[in-house]
Amino acid sequence: MVRYVYDFHEGGRDMADLLGGKGANLAEMTRLGLPVPPGFIITTEACRAFLATGAEPDGLSREVSHHLAALEESTGRRVGQPDDPLLLSVRSGARFSMPGMMETVLDIGLNDDSVLGLAKVSGNERFAWDSYRRLVQMFGSTVMGVDSALFEQAITLLKDFRGVPDDVHLDAGDLAELVETYKNLIHDQTGEDFPQSPAEQLRRAILAVFQSWNGDRARLYRRREHIPDDLGTAVTVQRMVYGNLGPDSGSGVAFTRDPATGRPGLYGDYLSNAQGEDVVAGIRNTVPLAELERLDTRSYRQLLTHMRTLENHYRDLCDIEFTIERGELWMLQTRVGKRTAEAAFAIAAALVDEERITAHEGLARVSGEGLARLMFPRFDAASTGDPLAHGLPASPGAAVGAAVFDSAAAVRRAAAGEKVILVRQETTPDDLPGMVAAQAVLTSRGGKTSHAAVVARGMGKVCVCGAEELTVDTERRRFTTRDGTVVAEGTVISVDGSAGAVYPDAAPLVDSEVMRYLETGERSEGVVTAVARALEQADGARRLEVRANADTPEDAARARRFGAQGIGLCRTEHMFLGERRKLVEEMILARDDITRERALAALLPLQRQDFTGILAAMDGLPVTIRLLDPPLHEFLPDRTELAVRIATAEARGDLPDPHDTELLDAVNRMHEENPMLGLRGVRLGLVVPGLVAMQVRAIAEAVVDRTRAGGSPEAEIMVPLVGAVEELRIERDEVERVLAEVSAETGIPVTCPVGTMIELPRAALTAARIAEQAEFFSFGTNDLTQTAWGFSRDDVEAEFFSAYLDKGIFATSPFETLDREGVGRLVQIAVAEGRATRPDLKIGVCGEHGGDPDSVHFFHAAGLDYVSCSPFRVPVARLEAGRAALPGTQGSDSR
Repeated sequence: MVRYVYDFHEGGRDMADLLGGKGANLAEMTRLGLPVPPGFIITTEACRAFLATGAEPDGLSREVSHHLAALEESTGRRVGQPDDPLLLSVRSGARFSMPGMMETVLDIGLNDDSVLGLAKVSGNERFAWDSYRRLVQMFGSTVMGVDSALFEQAITLLKDFRGVPDDVHLDAGDLAELVETYKNLIHDQTGEDFPQSPAEQLRRAILAVFQSWNGDRARLYRRREHIPDDLGTAVTVQRMVYGNLGPDSGSGVAFTRDPATGRPGLYGDYLSNAQGEDVVAGIRNTVPLAELERLDTRSYRQLLTHMRTLENHYRDLCDIEFTIERGELWMLQTRVGKRTAEAAFAIAAALVDEERITAHEGLARVSGEGLARLMFPRFDAASTGDPLAHGLPASPGAAVGAAVFDSAAAVRRAAAGEKVILVRQETTPDDLPGMVAAQAVLTSRGGKTSHAAVVARGMGKVCVCGAEELTVDTERRRFTTRDGTVVAEGTVISVDGSAGAVYPDAAPLVDSEVMRYLETGERSEGVVTAVARALEQADGARRLEVRANADTPEDAARARRFGAQGIGLCRTEHMFLGERRKLVEEMILARDDITRERALAALLPLQRQDFTGILAAMDGLPVTIRLLDPPLHEFLPDRTELAVRIATAEARGDLPDPHDTELLDAVNRMHEENPMLGLRGVRLGLVVPGLVAMQVRAIAEAVVDRTRAGGSPEAEIMVPLVGAVEELRIERDEVERVLAEVSAETGIPVTCPVGTMIELPRAALTAARIAEQAEFFSFGTNDLTQTAWGFSRDDVEAEFFSAYLDKGIFATSPFETLDREGVGRLVQIAVAEGRATRPDLKIGVCGEHGGDPDSVHFFHAAGLDYVSCSPFRVPVARLEAGRAALPGTQGSDSR
């Protein structure tokens, strides 16, 4: 029989798949002897069973009743008893942290009778009615589906009527009145009454948490964070403890290290006379955690002890939620804390130095995605001028965009291609779509542990919180600074998440310190040293080589500075653009062999010069040169443009330019309905006389030139778009003929390995045959993805990919992260069958996926020898290739 419920003392952190992250860590703290309010956990299996059938799983209510009875026995109180009621919190807790994305209901068990008993036993009538109004408000919105804005409007109206600035200044009578208003709201909106039965409250709250797993914001967050949809959430049911009992009570959030920078010390926020939701919601500005030492020295010292215990036990940055109830400290949650990219590298390096983790563990805790963020530019402090306002630096980085004041506007304007900054008083989980769309988040309230800060850090978004100098008016869609400056929606502002500053206009940018290190090799203290150490560790661990896609000597030189071990893709078509386009036109328009050969002869020294420069920049390292790939029409003027020019001339009564007429005839002659599946790649070499010979001769002569100059050129020749071994055999014969000619003419042996791109499904499925003629394979995963899916990348990404992502067909674009089930299967087949024919077959990848962290892990597991990516992605690929080689590493996720 399936078991659905576990008490805290029965679990541990190694049970996160079953008990969720929150439940597993509460169980772990209980085992460590920390002061955790008792409770029990309903498993993710129960959630999955409910989501599959829409009904409560058989036996769940019986198990919940049994564990609730045990909880009542241990506390000496019963849920719903009128004199001293046991109240419960019901919280979500998925395997991976999803802050604010699912539902929570506090104070379960209060009703019209027990609220009076709570007031009597606590001696605090205001506290009792405040707890009851919170329950009615949470239950009404999360369980009964009433628009949360209606509750906010009601409490705002009451505060305005009483003339008070915030909730704390409402007295017991006000709150009792508010409870009745809320209950009437629920009846008006739903046609049913707020349930007075604690058992019904608990049952419905549990099912509401289950249902929230598939809520819009939870689904969006999972897509953004690449969390699988089939995990489900656990539900934690726990005895309530109260931070809203008066000035000797409160709630807070603490970090064992700074989640923004990684520096050790005391970081967090505290709010007196408040429940935990108030702290993260940002509805009142908190005080720094250090202030707790003055307010409650005993609890402060206990908290420091517990923080040290948890960091030592988890060997990582811990994010801790706690409540103080009349001077008694309770630990409500811990988890390995979300952190910025800068903090991730700094903390990993520090923990290695402190000998708490090994160097390999440190490498596993950073990521290529984080490194990429650290390579982004930052603002030039010397040129930014005076800021509009200062706030808390919640998530570092530099962002420029138009100010917008609600989530819908952010999504709409970003979809139109505009960069935006989401400005709010404070964010809520409903703002997630806008946070995803925005370049940065700016709030006038809240601290480093507010919803905005936690979610932004997790997503790598720039964020400044608690900018109290700003008055944000969402209705009039503007904010006002302390000196009276008004910034309306659409105005461009700059947000510095590292300094916590907001600037007018677009502030100037400079390269990051990490980018400067990668370019020059010069180290500075702090994150640069941590990044350098991580890359050195990765280089020592990785099996995959990392090459670069580069078409010019400048790109090749930069790639080498960034650590590239060669060039995996040199595209020759880029060398035919600009002024050389005329020579290509001449070759295409040629009506006879003599004219064509003249054009090719003119192109030869130019190609040779290009190859010589690239081989010099990569001297001693392999340079894989792809023969001409795109269809020839791409080198000719646009068909419509030519037709318009000719028609305009004729309309004026002039004779059209004969060259335009000749070009249009050629364009019409070569017109294809789908040129990406037409005359391109190896097919060009087979039907355009002299083209392959010219390119191969240019490569061979460049090798000779570099050899005579004392270099060590390692050119490799790659034939694109092969679908049949016969194509490659014919082209390889031509390549070897020209190489032999140049060797005989110069007296210098020129041997270039000849291989092919595997970018068609047929090539992957016939790899055993193709390997008979290929000395290496390189997967062109861009075209392989297009042809495997039947997608035209240029069209489908704009047309329907967003719908596919929304519907969950894709977790991410298959052009960004490799489709393992389909395209990845073709890669695996080609690797296995290619090496069955030629065991020493060198295999790499040169599509965009070569620099994608998750895809790098797949290529490592598939047995490839190297990945190749753009020069700026080389450090990312190096880091991920190292992480992929670590024992037990599964994918690139570093959550």
